[in-house]
Amino acid sequence: MDIANQAEIVLRNEQYETWSWSGPNGPVTCFESAAAMGFVHVFETSAALIAGWPGTQHTTLARYAASLRGAGDKAWNVYSVFLTAERAPSNARVVERIEEDFTLTRKIARTAVTTTEDVERALTPLLRIRAQPLLGATNFEDRLRTRLKDVPANAVTAFLNETPAVNVARILGAKS
Repeated sequence: MDIANQAEIVLRNEQYETWSWSGPNGPVTCFESAAAMGFVHVFETSAALIAGWPGTQHTTLARYAASLRGAGDKAWNVYSVFLTAERAPSNARVVERIEEDFTLTRKIARTAVTTTEDVERALTPLLRIRAQPLLGATNFEDRLRTRLKDVPANAVTAFLNETPAVNVARILGAKS
């Protein structure tokens, strides 16, 4: 998977304006909305990410300094995103600690970004809030019966057994 390309797709779907810039360490996906702006940097390895993120951030900010100065309140919401596909459990904590560095920009740093879902998960702070119900393994018939506790049990059973609607209505009418 091309992480930079996928990140650009995710950001565009969230109504960010995006463009690419060939930075000193490879292509950079730049993004901007009415409220935030930032840069996505993709590294080959976690070691390269750890060693290269400060210089990459500095170079990118220097490149866009004029735009950032004119950004007004949006300048408080500048993100530097550092991603790598490499799975490196030994470096994972070091990469996570990059996010705790609040100098110059807000930061998102992740290893093991290998799927579209990983890209979306990494960019979650930049995405709109999505309501996604969590439905675990459950017996839906029991849940429905619980919710329909005020409906006669034989009417619920008839409904669940795909009894014609006329017959279910007749059962309900007989009980009211």
